[in-house]
Amino acid sequence: MVRRIASLLLASALASVTAATAPVPLVIWHGLGDTFDNPGLQSVADLYKSIYPGAVTHIIHLADDGGGDRKASYFGSLPNEIANVCEQLSADTNLTSAAAAHGVHALGFSQGGLFMRGYVEACNTPKVHTLVTFGSPHNGISEFVKCKPTDWVCRTAFSFLNANKWSDWVQKNIVPAQYYRHPSPEEMEKYLEFSGFLADINNERADKNTSYKSNLGDLEGGLVLYKFDEDEVIIPKESVWFAEVLEDGKVTWLTDREMYHEDWVGLKKLNEAGKLKFLKTGGGHMHITDELLTEVYTKYLWQPEGVVPKKVNSARISEALGSLAVPYQGLESTGDQRPIMVQNPRAGPIWRV
Repeated sequence: MVRRIASLLLASALASVTAATAPVPLVIWHGLGDTFDNPGLQSVADLYKSIYPGAVTHIIHLADDGGGDRKASYFGSLPNEIANVCEQLSADTNLTSAAAAHGVHALGFSQGGLFMRGYVEACNTPKVHTLVTFGSPHNGISEFVKCKPTDWVCRTAFSFLNANKWSDWVQKNIVPAQYYRHPSPEEMEKYLEFSGFLADINNERADKNTSYKSNLGDLEGGLVLYKFDEDEVIIPKESVWFAEVLEDGKVTWLTDREMYHEDWVGLKKLNEAGKLKFLKTGGGHMHITDELLTEVYTKYLWQPEGVVPKKVNSARISEALGSLAVPYQGLESTGDQRPIMVQNPRAGPIWRV
């Protein structure tokens, strides 16, 4: 019996040591119109595992198949979807065991980055160490989209938005409506009253959720916000840095906003600790290279002592990553119409109204 107990204690100790010295796991959340089985997303995970052999990765999915997952990026209640992701991640034993020592790193693309922040604020189990978002509308979008004629999922979703964006049904069932935020006084009044998601996680209402502030403000590795220089997809593109853009085009940057000075969600705490990064990269929405991801993985995603990044075949990874940008290559605007909010290479372009 004594030997058995000693063996169990030794095994437990060895497991703890292994977890403490293994690469930090990576969780990935895709954007609107994308799917968890998109080869481009798989290459994002593969690159991380190539740089850090033995790393555990998890691509968030809201259905068991790609079609259902894509549909869930358009339709659903965001609070419910985030609650489901909280259960999904906490139930992944490979992820939780690997995350026991240092938590997980999180990577969010477009709306997926916004939702990943919602996860951190709402539950954060397993705990996120560092959150990196690419082109994510943290301060919302001020315009909706016009869909490709043959994209019936998109057309069905957005037909409700233009006329009924503040209805209870739309705010509980159409995903992009739940982070719509127009700066006009009339729209802001409706936003604060009816928004089904963004006004809540940004703590913009009078009744503040203190756990949102503490959870986000306690990110050990911080929050890294990437903006694409030529982003014509997120309207306004400054939203990815939590900036407010008025109807006349005047920009109020985060550090000049009330939400920062009163620290509604912990951003001031992060910034004062040097853990809030405002970064930009060239190209349009979701134009991501292996060089950029490699920089993110090796510069911003902390690893335990002894975990050394490995050089990888960049040409092979670049070819795979190209699928993330396929929907935006060669798109032209007509008048004031520009592409917005899609990143699925199989879905085709979606156009802003």
